[in-house]
Amino acid sequence: MKLCSYLFAISVVATSATTLTSCNPEPDESDLFTATGETAIDYIKRKSELTSFTYILNRVGLDRNLSSYGEYTCYAPTNDAITVYIDSLYNDTEAPVEHNGMTENSLEGLSDSLCSDIARYHLANGTYSTIEMGGGGMTVNTMLGRNITTEGSTDSIGRVTLNGVSVIIQPDSVVTNGIVHVVNRVVPRTTRVIPDMMERIDEFKIFTEALILTGLADSLKKFKKNVEYPDPTTYDHNDTNGDVLFAPTECKIGYTVFVEPDAVMQQNGINNIDDLIKYANDVYGNAASWYTYPSEKGISISTGDDYTNRFNALNMFVAYHILYAGMPENQLVYEWGNGKDGSNDYWNYVNGAQPYDYYETMLPGTLLKIWQPGGAIKSNGVNAKALYINRYITFNTLTDELGTMGSEGMHQVVRQGIRINRTIENTGIPTNQAAFNGYVHSIRGMLVYDEQVPKGVLHERMRFDTTTFLPEFINNDFRMSNATTVKGWNGGGSGSRIAFPQFSNGTTYFDNVVSYTTENRLRYNVVGAYNAWQSNTFQGWGNYDLAVKMPPLPTNTYEFRIFYTPMSHGGMMQFYMGSSSKQSDMVALDIPLDVRLLIDDPRIGWTNYNEEEDMGVSTDAALRNRGYMRGLYSYADHAERADVGAGSIGDNKERNQRYTSTGNNSLRKIMGRMTIKQSEERWFRIKNVIPDETDLKWQLDYVEFVPVDVVDNDTYTEDWY
Repeated sequence: MKLCSYLFAISVVATSATTLTSCNPEPDESDLFTATGETAIDYIKRKSELTSFTYILNRVGLDRNLSSYGEYTCYAPTNDAITVYIDSLYNDTEAPVEHNGMTENSLEGLSDSLCSDIARYHLANGTYSTIEMGGGGMTVNTMLGRNITTEGSTDSIGRVTLNGVSVIIQPDSVVTNGIVHVVNRVVPRTTRVIPDMMERIDEFKIFTEALILTGLADSLKKFKKNVEYPDPTTYDHNDTNGDVLFAPTECKIGYTVFVEPDAVMQQNGINNIDDLIKYANDVYGNAASWYTYPSEKGISISTGDDYTNRFNALNMFVAYHILYAGMPENQLVYEWGNGKDGSNDYWNYVNGAQPYDYYETMLPGTLLKIWQPGGAIKSNGVNAKALYINRYITFNTLTDELGTMGSEGMHQVVRQGIRINRTIENTGIPTNQAAFNGYVHSIRGMLVYDEQVPKGVLHERMRFDTTTFLPEFINNDFRMSNATTVKGWNGGGSGSRIAFPQFSNGTTYFDNVVSYTTENRLRYNVVGAYNAWQSNTFQGWGNYDLAVKMPPLPTNTYEFRIFYTPMSHGGMMQFYMGSSSKQSDMVALDIPLDVRLLIDDPRIGWTNYNEEEDMGVSTDAALRNRGYMRGLYSYADHAERADVGAGSIGDNKERNQRYTSTGNNSLRKIMGRMTIKQSEERWFRIKNVIPDETDLKWQLDYVEFVPVDVVDNDTYTEDWY
């Protein structure tokens, strides 16, 4: 946000997603914020307790950044804090290089690389006040490319802390190019990968022993793709208007690991590794009846002692705890409260105010679901911030009432799900542990891929945001990035999109995106007020022809749909689906889709349900006959809104405008039905059929896979959310 808007926001806590466009002429003198009229570096230099940090900034040239125009947040450690940190570095007996490469135990003994790391880990693009960082907390991406989190991190007198260790002791000094917070400790960076970090957590001993025994610890040591990406100046990384876009030159690898602490293991009769092996054998020994991947591949599940076998029961147990994307706790779902003012900045963020996402695990062909059923509110005794893995309710995504998620009592909780510990809950159990290549979160129950997961939890309309099944978006901090952050990465240039490199052999920045032509332009719209789920979208242009690997699914027959936004600058494209990325394996889906047709075009047949006696029931049927569905009602209906009741249609025109007017521009295209095996890949191909129009866009915001018995249910219909 612009600094004038920020100065307004800090004197009144924002309560809506309305964009602030003017400055407050008379700031409230009772607030904590002081506008100094200085740049960030001017402020730091005149503070006698910050001379060591000034030295570090000067040493690596970042003082020049903080003297220039921009928007920065600086967490400035005191001289005493830096002295203590230097001593810890010099006397670190576990350092891979003696004394961490320092020449002496002094400020001057720091190496240039250590100075750079310290400086960049305490600087961020964009402005973050303690009001914004407090409360529910947030994750801030620093110039070092490592995150700082403030969730659940306040000391005994309510001061914000960073990563649970560094307290902001002098908060919120507003300067002409940002904001400065003085902190009492250097935020310690970690160079330990996940397995090395876990070995040092006493509460995780049993799970860590299993991680090592299965060999999966070795799989969690990667942190960067061994690929040399081209210099952006050697390929097109411009916007359609000519703006130069940020283009990444490296690709990080990350993981999320969910861990049952020893105390949870013991509550389930597991006191050592032998007990855990027996438990895994009991759960997975007969899993072939619901976990069809191995039998479809002609593989038998083993309960023997070769624990490195990927289909050994213990290996399967551990693998199902690991995701290919590394996320802090407040990014596990696109939750209410991710906005900088403690809300969410945009209207397009959740499904009926109950955020959820599905992620692929290391157990081949499997998914787990993370759900925040409280969403923006506290309802039915559910804590609003509580996150559950594989929560299961009856008839989820179906409804017996128009315009709601279902009548009271329709959705019964079959299984509460495995609750994820959060730092804001102060349980005393380590969680949200940040390693060099990901995060470790503790959980409150035994997490397994049992029969209820494919046959219950995942037997619903599954909606996948592209940024969740292409993990590079998460691991490189793109998924939640906004224009201010990306503009900082781009040296002050455009922050609206990110441009991704590709290679002549068809490989791209993404493991699961294949290019059939060098004329693809792969782009990402960062978080903003777009007509896109979760406020962002993967898109591109050019004479495009590419394929994207779809997420794995339980074996079943599904209806496959894509979301898209009708727009005059959209393209016309043919879609295909194949069992591999080979073009010869691709089968065309329906006829080409012309995105330029607006929703009220008679060939689509969208109408305003408010103008129809049956509230759009007949129109919906006619839309389906033509292969279309309305977009999401959750674009208009947000349960946190105070003006109308949650989960009902209501009469509020503003609330319903996006769903009932052509301004919504929100449609789903039904691509057909297909039988999918858990053991088989699915690649979705997008091909331009107007090769002379290279500025027209494709987008892949989200896709839906719906079991056909859910689509064809005789009693209930899909909810509008």
